[in-house]
Amino acid sequence: MTILYVKALHIVFMVTWFAGLFYLVRLFIYLVEAENKSENEKTILKNQLTLMTSRLLYIITWPGMMLTIAAGVWLMILNPGLLEAGWFHIKLLLLLVLIGYHLYCERIFSNIKAGRNMLSSGKLRLYNEVSTVLLFAIVFLAVLKSYLSLAFALSGLVILIVTLMLGMAAYKKLRNDKA
Repeated sequence: MTILYVKALHIVFMVTWFAGLFYLVRLFIYLVEAENKSENEKTILKNQLTLMTSRLLYIITWPGMMLTIAAGVWLMILNPGLLEAGWFHIKLLLLLVLIGYHLYCERIFSNIKAGRNMLSSGKLRLYNEVSTVLLFAIVFLAVLKSYLSLAFALSGLVILIVTLMLGMAAYKKLRNDKA
């Protein structure tokens, strides 16, 4: 029964972590777009958005990541057979990519705060979809395990990425038409 409780905690912490990552990059977009506002608006927006981003990053996203990892390690201790499963090795690799994504988000935030941002809001919108792709890949892998063929998984990810790109292009066109 313990393993089910730990698994439930792992899922809750993972949802918290991803929610933080999804909103974090959205706040980066707002921070970058605040640069185009009047000086008074820019100051107010940047101060508020920087505070919100900092709180999200350090009070929600970092703890979500650490607790997800802790619960994952606990699951490996409770079920050491996981370390022998091929699908689990891929999941661990995706986890490393996700941690790298998280750390790069923190770097982006540091650059934005220091006035060294090199990313446009459009590039950040594209970057925001990385976490979506990772979420799909990790969840499908964890649920389907060895039943998921590599070819099916890769084609599904390609379809997801293409769909996200088409959606982003449509949104950009709609946004430009309204402006």
